[in-house]
Amino acid sequence: MPEGMPYGARRLPPHVTSTAAPSHASVGLRSERGPILGSVMLSIALVAIDTTILATAVPAIVEDLGGFTQFPWLFSAFLLTQAVTTPIYGKLADVYGRKPLMMFGIGAFVVGSVLCAVAWSMPALIVARAVQGLGAGAIAPTGMTIMGDIYSVAERAIAQGYVASVWAMSAVVGPTLGGLFADHLSWRWIFWINLPLGLLAAVMLLRSFEEHGDRAAVTERRSVDVAGSALLAVAAGLLLLGLLEGGIRWDWDSPASVGLFAGSAVLLVTFGLVERRAPDPVLPLWVFRNRVLNAATIGAFVVGVLMMGVTSYIPVYAQRVLGSGATVAGLAVAALAIGWPIAASTAGRVYLRWGFRPCLLAGAVFGVLGSGIVALAGPGSSIWQLAAGCLVLGLGLGYVASPSVIAAQSAVTWRDRGVATGTNMFSRSVGSAVGVAAFGALANGIVASRLGGGVDAADVDLDKLAVAVLEPALSAVFVAVFLVSLTLVVAGAVMPSRVHSPDEPAEPTDVTGE
Repeated sequence: MPEGMPYGARRLPPHVTSTAAPSHASVGLRSERGPILGSVMLSIALVAIDTTILATAVPAIVEDLGGFTQFPWLFSAFLLTQAVTTPIYGKLADVYGRKPLMMFGIGAFVVGSVLCAVAWSMPALIVARAVQGLGAGAIAPTGMTIMGDIYSVAERAIAQGYVASVWAMSAVVGPTLGGLFADHLSWRWIFWINLPLGLLAAVMLLRSFEEHGDRAAVTERRSVDVAGSALLAVAAGLLLLGLLEGGIRWDWDSPASVGLFAGSAVLLVTFGLVERRAPDPVLPLWVFRNRVLNAATIGAFVVGVLMMGVTSYIPVYAQRVLGSGATVAGLAVAALAIGWPIAASTAGRVYLRWGFRPCLLAGAVFGVLGSGIVALAGPGSSIWQLAAGCLVLGLGLGYVASPSVIAAQSAVTWRDRGVATGTNMFSRSVGSAVGVAAFGALANGIVASRLGGGVDAADVDLDKLAVAVLEPALSAVFVAVFLVSLTLVVAGAVMPSRVHSPDEPAEPTDVTGE
């Protein structure tokens, strides 16, 4: 086993060393490592479905528990606790191993789901959603780190396609299940269903994944950076809270917004000073000096921003401007979920042959083209134009998101793979929050200017806005999405042409070099 990689799956075959690309049979669910892949996919599916399943059940929840003005926190509480803990869990996975962190994440998510299912009030449900987020924050980065441990760079090209398909299917299945449960059973079944699925994922992981090696050799002289973890969590929490609630619960220039952003900035500076002195920092500062990780972080951040601009506003445009039904509008966005896994499953052929930079640049081309198609839409456009734009944009995101994670994992050794993965996924979460804030502020500002008279756009019922007021605001968002997509070129340009994998020998199929 390569030096610095003392853990892994038991009885793993050696890394791919031939010039032939690995087959789906050697990487798929029926392979020797299939149960581990299945457990990771099922665990990630719990998180992926839970991010989409709740939206269609909100009316039923509000009717049962009340608290209409509080329901947005069902989403914000989950996102906050998930995002701020992701980089911390990444580090803990490097210190204590992947399996304990994954089991903790599944356990916390299941406990949070049970608390959600028995919630007696909206505040209780919000707290339970925060507990779910604590579990989700561990599942996503640890699961992806496990994938990096058990598969070589060449094999990850196929394995990432399986994981991408989970997110794609969840985007379609989640809202449908939420509506079915709310209409025919009870909204509480949205959370009860997580109990058997979570237990199954845990059992599969316990039986199939065995970390081996001398744990003392790995954890020797490695300690938990409590001060750094606390500062990072609070600083990130204040930043995300300010982004998510700014312009909605308070004005951007209000004391609340200024205080949140200023407090976050002070804590981040303090965090940097603490990390310079920490013996084993939760987020090592060398991460920001690594060219590969910087490129991967930029790509993940932009992906997060673009996703929010598309998934949040295209359904509204399709229904209110083009006059389509809710189902058709949802299918337009679902086209993005079709393009993403297609690109993710084929991206390996690109970066294994030509390198990660051409792969990210190809994603930038598709991303700019897809967002450009959407930006050119007008009141007389067809719903198929929006769907085509989403499909092409999905291809672009697929060629950036998955390869970015693999490049980040490939640039570090086993002992830092969790940090690299957690940082990448955290940047996407921050990008999503920035997208919510920036696009929301842009749309609200244009609506307010059109309405005139000092009207606060946030207080206006969307369904009552005239198309002549709403269409310019949404079109401006799509133009902004197009402009943001141009920055994908930056991620490709920053990425080195060749990425060396310290844990794997240089080989013809690997992406090696400088």
